[in-house]
Parts: sequence; structure tokens; C-alpha cells
Amino acid sequence: MKKNNNRREFIKKSALATAGISSLGALGFSAKSYGKIMGANDRINVAICGLGRRLGAYYDPISLPISNVNLVYLCDVMKSQREKAAKSFEKRIDHTPKLENSIFKVIEDPEVDAIINATPDHWHAPGTWMAVEAGKHVYVEKPCSHNPREGELLVEYQKKYNKVVQMGNQQRSSSPSQEIINAIHNGEIGNPYKATAFYSNARGQVVNPSKAPVPEGLDWDLFQGPSPRKEYMHDTWDYNWHWYGWDFGTAETGNNATHELDIARWALQVDFPNRVMVDSGKYHWPEDGWTMYDTMDAVFKFEGNKTIQWDGKSRNSMKTYGGGRGTIIYGTEGSAFIDRNGYKQYDRGGKLVKENYGAGSEAGTALGGGGDVSTTHVYNFFQAIRGKEKQNSPIDEGAKSTLLCHLANIASRTGDVLECDSKNGHITNSKAAKKLWSRDYEKGYEPTI
Repeated sequence: MKKNNNRREFIKKSALATAGISSLGALGFSAKSYGKIMGANDRINVAICGLGRRLGAYYDPISLPISNVNLVYLCDVMKSQREKAAKSFEKRIDHTPKLENSIFKVIEDPEVDAIINATPDHWHAPGTWMAVEAGKHVYVEKPCSHNPREGELLVEYQKKYNKVVQMGNQQRSSSPSQEIINAIHNGEIGNPYKATAFYSNARGQVVNPSKAPVPEGLDWDLFQGPSPRKEYMHDTWDYNWHWYGWDFGTAETGNNATHELDIARWALQVDFPNRVMVDSGKYHWPEDGWTMYDTMDAVFKFEGNKTIQWDGKSRNSMKTYGGGRGTIIYGTEGSAFIDRNGYKQYDRGGKLVKENYGAGSEAGTALGGGGDVSTTHVYNFFQAIRGKEKQNSPIDEGAKSTLLCHLANIASRTGDVLECDSKNGHITNSKAAKKLWSRDYEKGYEPTI
């Protein structure tokens, strides 16, 4: 254990030796061997937990030499996912990670420094706080929590254990997004007062769940994790958990609005709303297995008469605003269109005055995604662990943006207009809504902080 602690201290201090380069070269070390020698004290041991559709977003940040990480584990509750991930990484790294079913074994391993938590939504917060409690840094995919209370808990755990926790709202690491947000904050479009965030996709019909045997190779008990136990239903484990009830998923708003609402909140420099109004419904294939809304219009009101609007269409891909997803910021002297490809800035008359658009490779509405911005965001997480970069998305910011998604879902589920405390986002008026602030946990998974 002492050896491991010493290595962790090296990582914290980023003590990468710079002397002796020419002498090592003269001794005939290969570039690969040299990199291992010079970077040993700076190397981060990483585990990926959850090997589904987001896996492709981690290939580059894990395999790039500049990242200087060692992939120790590939962890998933489905055997076929582990095997598939191992084959994918065979072509990208020069070592063989361990394949593991149990996230608990990964968390308990003292050699692991950091975990990428890409599990289903209901595992995001519990998996993260367990890892933080065990001394790990965590990159947790969006949404960072399954319910509002879990977002608060993540912030509490991060402060108590002082670990780097970053949410996968990767657009925070986009240079064009940073550029236009800075311009907005510097008054280039006047006073920003409204943001319209949107998402349009053509998701199809899903099967109606029915009782079925647990698929071969799936640890159904561990998949459920913090969620109270239930029988397995056909086609639940593979992505459709997003739409089948509220045990595991957070609907499309938690699944995708997290990104665009984050940009909107960032641009308007607002934290917690004082009112949330939602109009939502399931309009496509009314008899299929999708139990959530598939269409949502939400309005969030903030102090200072600022407004964020969410226009989410899961099953109608009409590009209402000129793209599949993005955010429009309206100011008193102009506006800006922002998405994963960059931005376009307009004056009050609608004339294009500046743009930085089209150079990126980040995926839009495609399943899985990944690209240059995801790579940069994960790399920023690694560098923040080393103390070499400021974190682009600390968990307290991620939790605020995720809370907007939870409030919209709660308003949709209760049918209530929510009145909220603008200091912390807590619901002040609806008893039914307040009951949804947290969730019931399977025994043994309750937070301990």
C-alpha cells in the first residue's frame, strides 16, 4: 500500500523528469520504451466501467501517447460487451486490460487511479461516489445523476474526498464553444436574456417489454445495482432501459438535453431556476413499449428575467432550427447559434458577423458519438488529475445542468408547474414533485455521506 500511495503522490505532483533525454537516446531506447520510462510517475491507471455505446468516445483519449494512461480494466455486466471492447482495444494499445464483471472489484483495486463511469443512468451517481470514497478520480457520463438528490450528493462527496469528478458534457471542452461563450460574457451580443436549446431525432418504434429469461452472459442483479429488484423484461438491458419506466433511465431530457441545457446555462450565467413549466407527451406509436414522453417543451425561468427553453423531439427529426441539436442564445444586441460544429454570431438585424464553424468531428444525434471534443474533454480530465489543467466541467457545474433535466422530468410526471428556490433549485410548492427529489434504493446501496 505504501508503494501505491507514493505513486499517487507522484501523479498529484506531476513529477515528470525532463533530464537525461540525450543520454537515454544514446543508450538505444525505443520511443515506446523511453515513453514508459519517462512517464512512469505521471501515468494514470484507468478503468472503463460500462462498455456500451459510448465506448468509441474513449478510444482516442485512452490510446493517444500524450494521455499517458494505462488501461487496467474493461468492466461491464455483459460478457459480450467485455469481449467486444477487448477486441477493439487490441488494435489501439500495446497491453491487455483485465476483463471484469464487477464494478466493485474495480473500485476496490488500489492500483486504479481513475474510473470512466459509462454505466446506465441509475449507476452514474452511486458508482461515482463509491469510487470517490475509495480514492478514485471519476469521469462520469451525463447525466451525472438519476434524481436531484444524487446531484447534491456528488458535490458533497467530491468536497469531502477532494477528487476530480468531471461530467461528460464534452462541449465544455470545445474551443469554438469556449470562444463564443467568452464573447457573450464580454457583451458582444448585449445582455443575453434567452436561450433556446433543442434536439431532434427520428428514434423508431420499440418493442413492448415482456417477461423473459435473463440474456446469456448478463449479470442482471448487478445491472440493477442501486435500483430495487424486479424481474427481467425482454430487451431492457440494451439501451431501451432509457424508455422503459423510471427505474434506470432519465428519459430523453436526461439523455440528451443535459448537453444543450448546459450550454444555455453557461451562456446566460444562471444557476437554479425559480419556475419550471413543461408541456410533454408521447405522440408516436402510442401502443409501443416506450413509456416516457417522446416530445417535450420546457421553460425554465431564472432571476434577472432570463429564460431557457427546451424543445426536445425524440421521434421527429425535423430540423426546426437548422440542425439536429444545438443552442441559440438571444441578446439585446445580437444572437448566437452554437452546436458541436462551432458557432455563428449575428447582429440584432440577423446579419452574420462572425463564425467559427464546421471544423470539428464530434458526432451529433448518432448513437454513441465521440470525436475531437470528447477526446479533448477526457484528456482535460486526465490533466486536471495531474494538476496541469483547470477542470473544464467540475461536478458542481455538471450537477446544476443535470438538475434542469430532473426538474423538467418531475414537472412532466406530475403535471405541475414547479416553483423553485433560486438558491438551490429545491421545489417549494408541489408535494407530489417533492417526493421525486430522491429515489428508493436497493438495500446496501444507500449513500453513506
